[in-house]
Amino acid sequence: MKKINTSPISGAQELLPEQQATFNNLKNKIGEVYHAHGFLSIETPTIDRTEILFAKAGGDTEKQVYKVVKTAEAADEADQALRFDHTVPLARYVVEHESDLNFPFKVTQIGRNFRGERAQKGRFREFYQCDVDVIGRNNLPLSYDADVIATLLDAFSKFELDTPVLARINNRKILTGLLSALGLNAKSKEVFDIIDHAEKVPQATTKENLETLGLSKNEIEKVVAFSNLHGQRDFVVKTLKNLGIEDETYNEGVDELDVVLGLLESQGLSAEADMKIVRGLDYYTGTVFEFVLPEYRAIGSVCGGGRYENLTGNFTDQIMPGVGGSIGLTRLFYVLNASNLIKDKVIKPIDYAIIPISENEIEYAFEVAKKLRDKGNKVDIVLTDKKLGDKMTYAAKIAKNGVVIGESEVESGAMKAKDFDTGTTSDLEI
Repeated sequence: MKKINTSPISGAQELLPEQQATFNNLKNKIGEVYHAHGFLSIETPTIDRTEILFAKAGGDTEKQVYKVVKTAEAADEADQALRFDHTVPLARYVVEHESDLNFPFKVTQIGRNFRGERAQKGRFREFYQCDVDVIGRNNLPLSYDADVIATLLDAFSKFELDTPVLARINNRKILTGLLSALGLNAKSKEVFDIIDHAEKVPQATTKENLETLGLSKNEIEKVVAFSNLHGQRDFVVKTLKNLGIEDETYNEGVDELDVVLGLLESQGLSAEADMKIVRGLDYYTGTVFEFVLPEYRAIGSVCGGGRYENLTGNFTDQIMPGVGGSIGLTRLFYVLNASNLIKDKVIKPIDYAIIPISENEIEYAFEVAKKLRDKGNKVDIVLTDKKLGDKMTYAAKIAKNGVVIGESEVESGAMKAKDFDTGTTSDLEI
C-alpha cells in the first residue's frame, strides 16, 4: 500500500522506458532534420526574469505562467518565472549575444516549457517543444518563412505516419487590412481572438461574439465570410484580390501569402491558404501557420508558428525580424499514440542483452559488452542469479537481441545472437 500519492502531478507526462524510447526517437528525428536544414542548436535557461517573459507574452499566456517564488515571498512579488515558450527567451538571447552571432541566425531549441493550463487530454503543463527560428538584422527575406515551414514539414515526413500532414497558412496583415478598411481598428485584437477560436465553436457563436463587440450585421457577415475562405493558392489569392479591399496592408499580406505558398508548391509540399489561421500570440505580424492531420482534425493543430517583425523591440533599438515554428512534441506524441498513428510504437532501448549462464562467464561477458559498445551498440548484461529461462524472458523485454554466454562460448569465442522479434539466430561478430 502506498504511503503517499506517487502519481505524477496533473498535466505532466511520465512514460515507461519503452514509450520513452519511442518519444526520444521522435525527438532525435526532429533534431536531425532541423540540423540538416542548417539550424544551429542552443539552450536558454528554463527560469528567466518575469520582465523578459512578459515583454511579449500576449493572449492568455500571462495567466498561465508559473512564477518562481522564494521562501515566504508573495507570488505577485516574484521576479522570476518558468519559460512558457522558446521564442521570447530567444529574443533575449539574440540581443545578449548579437555581436557574436552570424545573421540571418538560424537556430533550433528543443526542451521543456511550462504553462499552467487546465490539464486535460492532450494538454500538458510541462511539455517539450521543438522550435526552429530564423532571426535577421534590420531585415529578413520573406523566403525564410517558406524555409521554416518546409523544414517542419520535412520533420513530419520522418515520422512515417499513415496519414498526410497539411500546412494551413495565412498572413495576419490580411485580416488587419480588412478590419482597417471596415473601420474596426480599435476592435482588431478582440476580432483576432474570436477568429482564432472560431473552429472550436459553432459559427452562430462566432457571430454572437462579434455582435457583442458592436459590429453591424454587414460587418459580421464580411468577417465571417472572410474567415471561412480556404483552399489552394490560386483560388484563395484570386478571391482575396477580387474582394476590392483598398488597403495597403491588406494587399501586402495577400502578396506575401502568394509568395510563401508558391515557394512551398515549387517543392511539392502540401499546403493551403486558410483565413481562420491567425494565431493567438500578439507578437505575430505576418505569415502564420498551423499543421493538421486532415483525417484527424479533432486532434487539432500539431505544429504552429509565424513571422514576428520586431520581437526584440522591448530589449533593444536594433530591428531584428524573425520567423519560427514549433512542434509541441509532448502533445503530438500523446495524440499520435492515442490514435494509433505511430509505427513501431514499442522501441526496445537496448541493442544486445548479454546473458552469462553462471558467475564463471561474467568476466567474459563484460569483455563482450565492451567490444559491442565500442561499435556503437547499447548493451546490458543480465547479472541476476535466476534460471536461464527467466533471464531470457527479462532480456526479451528490454533488448532487441540476446547473447547467451556459457563455458563453450568462453573457450571458443564463437557466440550466437538471437533476434527476439523474429526468433532467428545469427553469428555475433565482435
